[in-house]
Amino acid sequence: GNRALKSLSDMLKGKSGRFRQNLLGKRVDYSGRSVIVVGPELKIYQCGLPKEMAIELFKPFVMKELVANGTSHNIKNAKKMVEKLQPEVWDVLEDVIK
Repeated sequence: GNRALKSLSDMLKGKSGRFRQNLLGKRVDYSGRSVIVVGPELKIYQCGLPKEMAIELFKPFVMKELVANGTSHNIKNAKKMVEKLQPEVWDVLEDVIK
């Protein structure tokens, strides 16, 4: 035939290449995307994280701690507390992140 041959680099590069399609493009749990900005109150080695993103990323750990410390009777109730962003949740988040 008359078909064009694809080199190995052709198969790997670009948006339709194997890296972007299969390896780098997968959805992963417990990741977030945001914009990096300067935080005047942060030290050079620190990173700020929006509270809403933090609660989502650390949700399973917060839920587990809510049950462990007796704030919630079970995991289902703990999940509701986190989803409703009840005040107790923020204190537990602080403890979990440290």
